[in-house]
Amino acid sequence: MLDKTIFETTRLTIRRFKHSDASAFFDMMGNPNVMNPIPLKSLSQKESDEKLQKLINYYTSNSTKKIWAIDQKSNTKMIGLCGLIHNNDGENEIAYRFREKFWNLGYGTEIAKGLIDYGFQKLNFELITADAYILNKISIKIIEKFMLFDKEFYNQKDNCLDRRYKLTKIKWIQNRD
Repeated sequence: MLDKTIFETTRLTIRRFKHSDASAFFDMMGNPNVMNPIPLKSLSQKESDEKLQKLINYYTSNSTKKIWAIDQKSNTKMIGLCGLIHNNDGENEIAYRFREKFWNLGYGTEIAKGLIDYGFQKLNFELITADAYILNKISIKIIEKFMLFDKEFYNQKDNCLDRRYKLTKIKWIQNRD
């Protein structure tokens, strides 16, 4: 079942990607405004289609990457992606990205909280991290609502300076209510 719901937030449904997401996925991955603050280059249609297929293939492989589609509950429109991946130190990291027309609507904060809750409650993680490019001020602002700054480091893979934030399950339990 490719569109199985993973979890929900107040306004969002998180589910597996499917091939019918190709157009919305390219709208996000091919947009330089979306990809620049990460920093990654925008993808061509072919590269976007290949990336989507790779994400779909994760569901039937032994991949440790968990990357899903984000839909609006109100109209089941794919507005972004999110997931739990491993950072370069092997720690669990939240990740999210939205199509540009869905920026500044509070979805980043909502999905960050949803991923943290899912990681601690359903996957029983003891630690969750988030990495953000130092110039990606919007993501940093969102992450700092939930996590504590850990370090700045050179991200060799993306050729940039990143900030790492961390949150322990104990701290999350103490602060969640």
